[in-house]
Amino acid sequence: MEWETVIGLEIHAQLNTASKIFSGAATAYGAEPNRQACAVDLGLPGVLPVLNEAVVRKAVMLGLALEAQIAPRSVFARKNYFYPDLPKGYQISQFELPIVARGHLEIELDDGSRKRIGVTRAHLEEDAGKSLHEGFGTMTGIDLNRAGTPLVEIVSEPELGSAREAVAYMKKLHALVRYLDICDGNMQEGSFRCDANVSVRPAGESSFGIRTEIKNLNSFRFVERAINFEVERQIELIESGGTVVQETRLFDPDRDETRPMRSKEEANDYRYFPDPDLLPVAIHTEDIEAIRAEMPELPDAKRERFVRDYALSPYDAGALTATRDLADYYEALVAACGAPKLAANWMMGDFTAALNRSELEVGDSPVAPAALAQLLARIQDATISGKIAKEVFDAMWAGEGDADAIIAARGLKQITDTGAIDRIIDDVIAANPVQLEQYRAGKDKLLGFFVGQVMKKTQGKANPAQVNERLRARLRGD
Repeated sequence: MEWETVIGLEIHAQLNTASKIFSGAATAYGAEPNRQACAVDLGLPGVLPVLNEAVVRKAVMLGLALEAQIAPRSVFARKNYFYPDLPKGYQISQFELPIVARGHLEIELDDGSRKRIGVTRAHLEEDAGKSLHEGFGTMTGIDLNRAGTPLVEIVSEPELGSAREAVAYMKKLHALVRYLDICDGNMQEGSFRCDANVSVRPAGESSFGIRTEIKNLNSFRFVERAINFEVERQIELIESGGTVVQETRLFDPDRDETRPMRSKEEANDYRYFPDPDLLPVAIHTEDIEAIRAEMPELPDAKRERFVRDYALSPYDAGALTATRDLADYYEALVAACGAPKLAANWMMGDFTAALNRSELEVGDSPVAPAALAQLLARIQDATISGKIAKEVFDAMWAGEGDADAIIAARGLKQITDTGAIDRIIDDVIAANPVQLEQYRAGKDKLLGFFVGQVMKKTQGKANPAQVNERLRARLRGD
């Protein structure tokens, strides 16, 4: 039997406000346990939550980017359940009236086609604390620093058909929240994490199969591996005569498998009701338009502009707009050097490779756009070759100075004197009579051998274009 996979994602993005959603406590990551949980976060008697306005503005910005409906009136509710890291015994969330609903996001599939994925809703809520299991023996430690941290939960329609589509959707959303500067997207710190709802059904059927939910996936790789395992598990279970149980599961990356965590709750199990301590959130049209005016250019629009204005391929434009910082660096580089394609090649090659080796973000690069533009200018005016430029770039990255200073200090200026190049070519030809005879007998590939010998004798400083042109003439006997 052929099977069809149905996936829906619930993505939790931590909003990067300085204080929590309902209190003035700090949200900074890495503080000592339980040092950033105030009386409001702990739900102590007599305290009242006060909504952080910045949280609402960031949620509206996300809704606009998703081309979703922004609710003129949204309501906070209490989601009741008991867990050690939930000090109040309930979580303040949104249920029937979320702030954002009915949006969409387009993803690019492996074959280059695009698919629109519906976004059911995006609602605001507070995060719970964190249970710590290591170092406590048979006990569990509770760190409530994260309690009350603002989250937006983005719920997709069940329209993703494979693990790869799910990863593409998650990556697209990850880039979007970082472009908007509403979430830092740090998956290792839990700022951006995902729950995946997975089910299978016979190909061609319209009704959904029984789904399981895989909780707290915090890397793209884990999302793909967990979904693939769960799909195979469900298919094997059904084909062997079993039945899928609706439950919550955890992914074990060491064993590369999912395992049961608890039975899956339904909405009525949480006994939602409107929070009596919080007024409805009213958002007016003028508020929405003011937020829209502050929004940056979005990734898809930027990619299209890069293709149009800089004559880049869709692939190159997509790579260079993967993050806002990368796109900003590229535009600054192009403005300084005036060579869009050369700038793209360097950024997608040596520049990105150096960032990865050094484990740095674009904003931490030791080579600024203006400095890299100076290096590219020396390639354009034939002061150095592209090969020598790589040596210069590595020296710049190591902090040895700007391009001109390094070229001068190392004596790397390119040889463009045709007389000097001709003399070196003549020496190489004279030293290799057998290869010369073979070349003139039709073994054209030996041109590369002669070029290599000339470049070796000049320590890579000869102009490659001139070497090729003059070598061809000399080898023909011109």
